[in-house]
Amino acid sequence: MRRKAGSGARSGAANQLRIIGGEWRGRRLRFPDASGLRPTADRVRETLFNWLQGRVYRRRCLDLFAGSGALGFEAASRGAAEVVMVEAAPRVAEALRDNAELLGAEAVRVEARRAEAFLQSSAQPFDVVFLDPPFGKGLLEPALRGLAEGGWLNPDARLYIECEAELGEPELPAGYALIRRGRAGQVAYFLAARQSSANDGE
Repeated sequence: MRRKAGSGARSGAANQLRIIGGEWRGRRLRFPDASGLRPTADRVRETLFNWLQGRVYRRRCLDLFAGSGALGFEAASRGAAEVVMVEAAPRVAEALRDNAELLGAEAVRVEARRAEAFLQSSAQPFDVVFLDPPFGKGLLEPALRGLAEGGWLNPDARLYIECEAELGEPELPAGYALIRRGRAGQVAYFLAARQSSANDGE
């Protein structure tokens, strides 16, 4: 998801995403009008899930700023054991639930609350975490710290990060390193892991 600061809402038939791989490949899902809300681009998702080959199937995934659900539904389509989608906007969270029901996505659970509140709850470690917070809000680094310090990450977890390219490389928690990098226009995206596991089955 991307909520880019200063962007207007998208409308009508444009408010949809296409799942690009797995069980629901080619399926299209609608999402509500919301200021700047749009799915991660198809080619970026394709690159990301190529990076993650073998690390999604039967794994636990967290989509912390879910928005349209593009990343979480993509993971569920590719056989994730569980996908938790966290979304603060009630109407957007309800659309995520509707789309999960439409797909019969039993592995998907939607948490309608702010990411900060979710990270203060009892930790259940994840294998893959998707972080694509609203642009211009300063939410990325606090989320990274909360994940690392709160016990939300399995030892070999992978962190996907999407942010404004102008920000440069994200500041990772101690002990983590970037293992993949990409850029699409004004958007930069990264894959990170603990340094001890960064070369383990990349």
